[in-house]
Amino acid sequence: MYYCFVPFVAWLVAGSLKYLINRFRFGKAAHSYIGNGGFPSNHTTVITTITWLIGFNEGFNSPIFGLGIAVIMIVIFDATGLRRYVGNHARTINALNQDSTEKHRERIGHTRIEVLGGLSLGILLGYLIYLL
Repeated sequence: MYYCFVPFVAWLVAGSLKYLINRFRFGKAAHSYIGNGGFPSNHTTVITTITWLIGFNEGFNSPIFGLGIAVIMIVIFDATGLRRYVGNHARTINALNQDSTEKHRERIGHTRIEVLGGLSLGILLGYLIYLL
């Protein structure tokens, strides 16, 4: 049953860490950076944590661990590809529509370092939860 709670724990840890990092970097403006994008990648952390926990508990040769790896790959491709391009498009649209009061969110995707941070944090959390 605890598999159901692990993604929430991973999301909470990654989100809290991301906020603390943004607070250090941007001060009081950190609240405007809450959401998609930034270090570490929440999405990558969540799926990596549960996948590695499955690997530790069920075995790294189990079919469900292999499925988890496939989902991790999809999340990474999405974060560093499609969602990053959407952010670039939003930046261009905002520059073209400077008179508009509606601004599109530009920080949607992730850099490779941000995804690597999510992977590392997810593996660490998966291992720590396994030890508990």
